Amino acid sequence: MRYKVAPPARSLDFLERARDSIPLIPGDEGDCCGAIRRATDVTDREQARAYLTFLQALGLVAESERGYYRTQEPLSPETVATAYREQVFLVAELLAAVDAGADDPEATFEAVREAIPRWERERDPEWECHWQRRVKHVLEWAVVFDLLAVENGRFVPSQ
Repeated sequence: MRYKVAPPARSLDFLERARDSIPLIPGDEGDCCGAIRRATDVTDREQARAYLTFLQALGLVAESERGYYRTQEPLSPETVATAYREQVFLVAELLAAVDAGADDPEATFEAVREAIPRWERERDPEWECHWQRRVKHVLEWAVVFDLLAVENGRFVPSQ
């Protein structure tokens, strides 16, 4: 399963603070969202929920029948980048689009437009705006995880 969540990009330090705020003993979603809000500058519960799911996609948080808990997975740039590439929807496709020459959010969105599930396009009349924002966030996280770089305001493959 690949996660579709792509909250606004932050630093690895932010991810570490957010992950460390999650208990080792499973807790409910509300408690975990509150913990993320207390440990970071996230003030909105929905954003905290998005970061909680994103941490889960990266393998830094897991969910059991009893709730969410912090995993023992190390937060190394390489481990997180691999999980990001494999677990977050559209990452591999966007990286391929940048390799093929798409160098900004608009061009990469056009390159992956058909990969967006049809039901996503049909259920939301504002789907393009929503997915363009998501593509931008995915690209920005790829820079954080050193999968892409920005040169002269354009996304390029990392060296």
